Amino acid sequence: MPCFLRTGKQSALMRRNTDIQIAAQEGNGQCRIRSSPMPCRDMMRRPRSSGAAVLTLVLAVCAAARAQPTQPSDCNDCHGDPATAKPPGPPHLLLHESIHKQLACTDCHESISIDNLDSTSAQPHGAEVEPVNCGDCHENEAETYVKHGRLQVGKNGDLPKCWNCHGTHDILPSSDQRSHAHPINLPDTCRSCHSNVDMVAKHDPLRLAPITLYDSSVHGRASKRGLYVAATCNDCHSAKEGEKRTAHRILGAGDRESTINHFNIPNTCGQCHKSVTSDYLEGIHGQLVTRGAVDAPVCTHCHGEHGILSPDDPNSPVSPAKVAEQTCAPCHESVVLNEKYGVPAGRLRSYIDSYHGLKSKAGDVHVANCASCHGAHRILPHTDPTSSIHADNLRLTCGECHPGISAELASAPIHGTATGIKTGWPRFFTIFYMWLIGVTIGSMLLHNIADWVRHLKLMKTKPFVIRMSLNEALQHWFLMISFTVLVISGFSLRFSEAWWVQVLFGWGGGEGFLIRGTIHRVAAVVFILGCAWHLFYLFGQRGRRWMLDMLASPRDLVNIKENILFFLGMRKEKPSFGRFTYMEKCEYWALVWGGVIMTLTGLLLWFDNYFVTTWRLPRVLLDVALVIHYYEAWLATLAILVWHIYGTVFSPGVYPMNPAWLTGRMPKDMYGHEHPAGPKLKARVYRTRMEDEEELEGGRHEAAEPPSGGAESPSVE
Repeated sequence: MPCFLRTGKQSALMRRNTDIQIAAQEGNGQCRIRSSPMPCRDMMRRPRSSGAAVLTLVLAVCAAARAQPTQPSDCNDCHGDPATAKPPGPPHLLLHESIHKQLACTDCHESISIDNLDSTSAQPHGAEVEPVNCGDCHENEAETYVKHGRLQVGKNGDLPKCWNCHGTHDILPSSDQRSHAHPINLPDTCRSCHSNVDMVAKHDPLRLAPITLYDSSVHGRASKRGLYVAATCNDCHSAKEGEKRTAHRILGAGDRESTINHFNIPNTCGQCHKSVTSDYLEGIHGQLVTRGAVDAPVCTHCHGEHGILSPDDPNSPVSPAKVAEQTCAPCHESVVLNEKYGVPAGRLRSYIDSYHGLKSKAGDVHVANCASCHGAHRILPHTDPTSSIHADNLRLTCGECHPGISAELASAPIHGTATGIKTGWPRFFTIFYMWLIGVTIGSMLLHNIADWVRHLKLMKTKPFVIRMSLNEALQHWFLMISFTVLVISGFSLRFSEAWWVQVLFGWGGGEGFLIRGTIHRVAAVVFILGCAWHLFYLFGQRGRRWMLDMLASPRDLVNIKENILFFLGMRKEKPSFGRFTYMEKCEYWALVWGGVIMTLTGLLLWFDNYFVTTWRLPRVLLDVALVIHYYEAWLATLAILVWHIYGTVFSPGVYPMNPAWLTGRMPKDMYGHEHPAGPKLKARVYRTRMEDEEELEGGRHEAAEPPSGGAESPSVE
């Protein structure tokens, strides 16, 4: 049958097999025939005979007498009001410039008819309205569009429909700058789905900002400037259907026919970058990809995917300052790849330690980098006669930066000149200087230690005072040792790769981290016990006196002012400090403050599971405790190094050191200089065993002789 009757509901089959539309003139029962402008190729067929045409007209007249077709004017009664129409506006106005402007509403909305319209209902066209079927006319596209990425037609509701990409009533040719499919608008068209967090989150892998990255890329910026030949989404993602690429066939990266499949990426980029792709395929990386190596780098490994930047951009991974560490290193520093392909390890480290690497790290963008010598795309092994690093070509390669360089100098090894394995005379002098440095600096160190120890011995010849009792001195030793172990073991956990950590704990191997953690916790327990010891001590008579002398007083403010004026040369005399200076008081209360904070945060981190499950502490409290514990450790360590060590060792008034921290004893003249307003302490002298015996023997002789009545020997106070 050449045609079908329109009986209130347009038949898709009729639209594909006839080139006429029959409309009834309301009220007079007349019919008119108009040619349909629809571009469907099936509609271009003509009736096979005049008899068929006559039969068609007769049947049409009969149908028109009892059926009223839907006209655009009927639709406009509801959908034509700009005030109530949905964005971007009334359909009939949008259709005026659309490529579908000559179509009737029901040519696309087949299931809608004025005969079944209920204008009083909230759903005037019924509960279910069949969606538009673009495939009635665009059969080839419908047959091609069966998959979008990893989503399949009919199996996933998130699959974009035709109107998601092309628009609805405002469909324009892709050559029109207002079209959703125009190159300048394609990123925004794709963005509606690919930047939708709720939608993207449902489909792994999660990529939240591919379009944002594209906008800032060299391709995106070129497209915005009006260079419409710059790559857009379709250029890279459209797969072939036959011999032609089409945006209706976008496949996931795992599909072997996908344009973004690992093995197809060079050809995808090669659509625009033909010469570069040719060089790449000739290079070792391209050869490996051609042979099926899944771990060989392709364009996107070096340049990125959506956020591709110009090599001149300092943020680009292939910029001169970053190409070595960010682009080449991930593969060439990989143990797995180096073993698999027999590539020497340590190339990055040796480059960074070389003249070129050091200059590059300093910010020089003109110094040689990996690509300068090996090439950017046509990279070949040194055994290839055409390679830029082949022995016969080195003079030419190096000569690009060093004109006139000799062949002998050009052949000098670049990698390994600093830390790599050396042979021959370079190796001899390396070993020679290692020994020379060790012997020379070691001798200097021993000389300085001997001088320092001699000055300490001289102190023992002078009268001294008891600065700290045995109890106080032992407390100091207890805290000093535990604090030092805490610092070393704590920072070794945080900086496990530092050279000093390897020297101290490198023997631990895989268990080294656990060993350091155990040492840290044991030292923490010792530190807490030392604090408890001191707290108990403060309840005694001497401890109460200690606490009273340690309390801040108005005199400390005066001393601070006078001392600063003395430092600035605005006061001639140093202030008279009492038993404890304001510097020592600051140290003491900083120890109390830091000890409380480190103990509380340390216990939270040590027994984190207990506090979270039993005490119901929020997880964020542990995160805060970790931050406080780390930075308080830095504060305490630096305070000891900068403030306490200076006051006890390097201050000119006590150098080479105040021995009170070791023995509790302090030279009397040092005590008088540092604490002139302090309590008067009885002076004593160091004695050897022989001196004690001589004094004892002399005392016996004096006891046997009668006193001669001389004056009493004065005591040194």
